[in-house]
Parts: sequence; structure tokens; C-alpha cells
Amino acid sequence: MVCGHGSRNQNAAREFATVAEGLKARYPDTHVEYGYLEFCNPVISEGLDRLRAKGITRVLAVPGMLFAAGHAKNDIPSVLNTYQAQNPGMVINYGRELGIDLKMIRAAGERIQAALDTANKEQGEVALHDTLLMVVGRGSSDPDANSNASKVMRMLWEGFGFGWAETCYSGVTFPLVGPGLGHAAKLGYKRIIVFPYFLFTGVLVKRIYSETDAVAANHPEIQFIKASYLSDHPLVIDTFQDRVQEIMDGQALMNCQMCKYREQVLGFEAEVGLPQESHHHHVEGIGGGLEDCPCKGDCDASCREEEFCKEHGLPWTPVHSHASPADLEPVRDHSHGHDHDHSHGHDHHHHDGHSHDHAHDHSHEHGHDHSHDHGHSHDHHHHPYPHADHPHGPRSMDKKKG
Repeated sequence: MVCGHGSRNQNAAREFATVAEGLKARYPDTHVEYGYLEFCNPVISEGLDRLRAKGITRVLAVPGMLFAAGHAKNDIPSVLNTYQAQNPGMVINYGRELGIDLKMIRAAGERIQAALDTANKEQGEVALHDTLLMVVGRGSSDPDANSNASKVMRMLWEGFGFGWAETCYSGVTFPLVGPGLGHAAKLGYKRIIVFPYFLFTGVLVKRIYSETDAVAANHPEIQFIKASYLSDHPLVIDTFQDRVQEIMDGQALMNCQMCKYREQVLGFEAEVGLPQESHHHHVEGIGGGLEDCPCKGDCDASCREEEFCKEHGLPWTPVHSHASPADLEPVRDHSHGHDHDHSHGHDHHHHDGHSHDHAHDHSHEHGHDHSHDHGHSHDHHHHPYPHADHPHGPRSMDKKKG
């Protein structure tokens, strides 16, 4: 059972499905299903239902995640544990994320090399010592996951011998792509290659590329190159296969040594022992972009912008938007469970007229139910990201709009 996050971008969903197909080819005698936490169908429980209908009693569940942050540590396990509790005849063994793996580094290296080869052919040779590599991670409120993106960057930097390398993120943490590339452009390199360390396309990858174009427009003296994300590279499928084997061998061990939910991580001490739960139940299977959207399935979240919808005659559906973060206020005191910001990633537009970003770039109050326009309420017990007000983080996206 391959467990993914999900995306409004239909191309991302199709690419994720290719991973399951790739695993089916590796395990021809084993039933393989997949499911998503949000925005896409089938949801994880539906994939498990199909396995149960076939008489399956043991499931090997692999998170389709690069690093272990909240989705891999909390959301997916919560869904799996709930399903197992509701179906006592089924045992679900959970594997670890893809993580820092030499196969993944090699796959990343091949994507970067392909971009370099194309750029050298089309725009002329630029020495590696005159090139800066920008690795873009997903971004999380979990510093352990964020540090993994930096390790990937360092291994690629040394592997290629680039003149310099930096790390930035698509959301939640800092620096975001715009500020990160703006800083990198000051360092004097002739070429900057932007590599999204992502498995699949989607709203965030498209945002990374558009931010790259925006910074490039301000620096015509620098050659900006956009490398492809990982996708279904054979070495990625190999790594998934390794994770399945780890479950079978009883060696599926997550990195709990630096997990903010288990140990006191500098700056995140108040999160030790928080309950393991998913906040994605309210967006399970709600679907992707609008069927008649001009994006033709390659969603970039424009359909969550009121002006775009007016221009194209579309209904404006701002609920759960990843298009931009909500307003973020600095966290003054995170020693208790209410009245603080929370950095997540899809907006909740409530009856009281304000929006709450949620799970990847947002803020909201804790300690009480939130009644939403879409007709349900739920408690959230996630802690705030303590640097929501960082000048190069989520707030910078709002400043650009103003």
C-alpha cells in the first residue's frame, strides 16, 4: 500500500500512480494499491478496502514521502491505525520514508546532470565552479525534515563540485524560494540551477518554477536553469522497493533520535509528546482542480484566486487553497494550547470572514472547534511553527502581494 499526500494537480496524481505501477512490476505476485491523504481519489482507506475485499490480512504500507515530517509521522500513521482498529482482522505494518538514501542522491544527480547538459548545449558551457546549485525542499515545521534537504544539497554539491550551493523551501519554513534565490543572485555566480527535490509535479513545483522566473527577470546577467523533479526515476522505484523489503525484514526503523515529538529539539521543546493524529480527514477525496479550468489538469492554484476565476468565468472556491499562506503573526508564547499561530498550507475560509492556513503555510487558533463554510467542525492539536514571522519565510509571500 503506497500512501501519498495528494494534490489538486491531476498530473501529479497520474505521476504518483506510476510509482504504484512500477512496484506492481517489481512484485507481480503481490497486490499493490495506493491512496492519498487529501485532494485525490482514492483515499488511503479506499485502497485498504480494496485489499481487504481481496482477502488480504497483512498490508505493508509505505509512505510516498521523501522525508519524515508531520505527514509521515502523524497523518498517515493515524489513518492506518484507525483503519486497523476498525478492521481487527487486518494487520498493517508501516514502513519508513524514502529518506537520505544514496539511490535517491544518484537519481537527483541524474536530473541535475540532464538539465546541465541541455543548458550547455543550448546556451553554451558554464564551468561548474561558476555555477550555484539551489536545492528546493518541501518545507516543514519539523526541523529534522528540513535539515535533510540541507544534507541532500551538501551531497549533491560535493558530488558535482559546484562553486556554491544553497537550500530553500517551497513553504512553511525559511528561506522560501523567492528570498532564497534573491540572496543567491547576490553571490556573483554566472549560472544558478534550481532543483526541486520533489517526487512529483504539482502546485508547489509550479510555484517554484514561477518564483524562479520572477527572480530571473530581475537578474538578466545570470543564467537560471530549472532542473526536473525526481518523478518515477528507476532509482526512486528501487528505493521504494528497499523500504518494502525493510518491512518484511523487520528493519523499518524511522529516525526517532531527532524527532521533535519524542525528544526536546532546540526551539521545539513544547511539542514533545503531542498526540499522533491526522488533520487531513476534512479534505479526503474532495478532488482536484475544476474540470473546466484553463490549467487542463496542471493546476497551479490560480483557481483559488478570485480575479482569475472572474476572468475565466469560473466559480471561486477559496476553501483549502494552497495558493498562498494566510496572514501570520509571530508566536509570542507557545507554552500552552491556544491563541497562537500555526503554519500549515491550505486556507480555511470561515463564517467569521478570516482564513486559516492549515498544514503547510498557515496560522490558526487552537483550543476550540472551528466551524467551516463546508459544513463540519474539528479540533486541531498541532503546535505553531515558532518562526512563522521570519522575514524570509511565509510572511514574505504576503509582502510581495502588498
